[in-house]
Amino acid sequence: MRARPVSCCFSGHRPAKLPWGSNEDDLRCVALKRRLWDAMEAAYAEGYRHFICGMAQGCDFYFCELAIKLRQKYGDVSVEAAIPCAAQSQGWSAAEQQRWRQLVDACDYETLVQEQYTPDCMLRRNRYMVDHASLLIAVHDGQSGGTRRTIEYAMRRGLDVVDIPPVM
Repeated sequence: MRARPVSCCFSGHRPAKLPWGSNEDDLRCVALKRRLWDAMEAAYAEGYRHFICGMAQGCDFYFCELAIKLRQKYGDVSVEAAIPCAAQSQGWSAAEQQRWRQLVDACDYETLVQEQYTPDCMLRRNRYMVDHASLLIAVHDGQSGGTRRTIEYAMRRGLDVVDIPPVM
């Protein structure tokens, strides 16, 4: 079910803004993934069944992987890849491109926000997600950038926001 009242979207930092970078074995990253899982379990308990992910490197990947685990656990969960443009993963390492492709393939829905890259395609993707959800889970450390703008947009649109700091 993809109805807005039961849909949860996500925004979070890319590796460059995370204190551990791309090292997902770092204990701080492991702890963040645990807090993110707990937030997603709580969303499920509140009735959320559709999870929308923007498919960027870093926290988006964590969220997507956990949403797929949630679907495996409960069965009535759907996962949507909201892709800003067809070239999203171009320029990433081969391993990251493969991870992206595997995650997109594992999703129930794939929404391509626009075909060609433009400077505002990430913003359009973020607005698409917020406009199709009633809950935003965000991993945010207070820095300006896309995640902060997404939180602000979600608040203007009346979404509930769960803000998770990357490090406790």
